[in-house]
Amino acid sequence: MKYNKAVRDKIPEIIRQSGQNCNVRKISDSEFLVEMEKKLEEELREYQESKSVEELADILEIIYRISHLKGISAEKLDEIRQQKAVKRGVFEKNLFLFDTDN
Repeated sequence: MKYNKAVRDKIPEIIRQSGQNCNVRKISDSEFLVEMEKKLEEELREYQESKSVEELADILEIIYRISHLKGISAEKLDEIRQQKAVKRGVFEKNLFLFDTDN
């Protein structure tokens, strides 16, 4: 079966423990960033279909890796999120904007 996609670090081991063989290759950070961005789209689609909290956890894991590949730690990413929350707010009030005056 062909996959041609980024996988979690333990997936090859899990595949081998199940009695199957697999071919993997370590790729460069720049190549992996592209693959992680594709993976983010895949996981988002899976969440939209299933509404599973586990898919949200996958999305978060991918976001952390993308951030790291861009040179930003998880802590710095959260700091940026918090700064934006102070300036623009969060999504706690369930607000839905219909339109504005022109």
